Amino acid sequence: MKRREFIRAAGLGLAASAIGKPAVAQSMPELKWRCTSSFPKSLDALYGASEVFAKAVSEATDNKFQIQTFAAGELVPALQALDAASNATVEMCHSASYYHVGKDPTFAFGTAVPFGLNARMQNAWNQFGGGIELMNAFYKKYNVFGIPCGNTGCQMGGWFRKEIKEPADFNGLKFRIGGYAGRVLQKLGCVPQQIAGGDLFAALEKGTIDAAEWVGPYDDERLGLQKVAPFYYYPGWWEGGAVLHNFINLEKWNALTPTYQSIVRSASERANSWMLAKYDASNPAALKRLVASGVKLAPFPPAVMDACLTAALDLYHEVAAINPDFKKAFESTFAFRNDQYLWWQVAEYTNDTFLIRNRTKV
Repeated sequence: MKRREFIRAAGLGLAASAIGKPAVAQSMPELKWRCTSSFPKSLDALYGASEVFAKAVSEATDNKFQIQTFAAGELVPALQALDAASNATVEMCHSASYYHVGKDPTFAFGTAVPFGLNARMQNAWNQFGGGIELMNAFYKKYNVFGIPCGNTGCQMGGWFRKEIKEPADFNGLKFRIGGYAGRVLQKLGCVPQQIAGGDLFAALEKGTIDAAEWVGPYDDERLGLQKVAPFYYYPGWWEGGAVLHNFINLEKWNALTPTYQSIVRSASERANSWMLAKYDASNPAALKRLVASGVKLAPFPPAVMDACLTAALDLYHEVAAINPDFKKAFESTFAFRNDQYLWWQVAEYTNDTFLIRNRTKV
């Protein structure tokens, strides 16, 4: 190549490079957001998921997109996190959709509903059953965009001061219970209470409530609930696989570049799988410790389960008759669940049941 041609070619290369750099910079602007959590730092699986998410976003953007996380109460109270994201007090929050059933019962389907989906089914419904799209069409009314960011797996039925032997034992019982399950139990005479996790121990200790459910052995032990209520029931039929969400202010979400939106989705998915793995790894040892300490572990009696299922189905049909958004979510979720169990009873359930019976033979 002649010297003049080489210089001209090199000049064109530099020009192309100069054009490319601003395009890259434009897709990776410097942003600083705040994310308020509905959970205290002491619950390192629940609160920790928001930290895992924020770290993943920072690493993927070479620290250009930084999200500072705040525990419940540091910026806003635990149960007002979604409101803070909705009105742009913060750019986003990490919370449970079902905390807001008081606004509209449809919020329950974003997290978990009684006798609904387990954790794997929740992920499948969200990603391939239209769940994310259906719920975001609803969340849009509240000026937020929701992305799943955490799952607890199946939860426990909670801590009780007295035994639960029959459905009538719920009559008059003051029970801290989240989401839509409280309304189901109201049909059995229960008095549901909505109390943040950090306040549960004091409420049980003082007798303000008679029972409380939170998540499962790992978190419950950390909250010290075994010290103030001896009876520990299972399963948490109202939360077969409770999903947490990143709720992002809708204008802030729409203003993100496609690159940043993709990174936020990927980081949320990372935290989603991290949380479920954290609980699956931590719950067995915690349950062993609780039982060894004298906790009275017991299943809900069949009559109680049957009564709760009947109450739940009655309530679903009552609300679906007057709330179109609820009806859509209900029909989508339970049609998906029923088809899933056709498969689970053939393979998953059969395999798990056999191995549970034979787990000590290794």
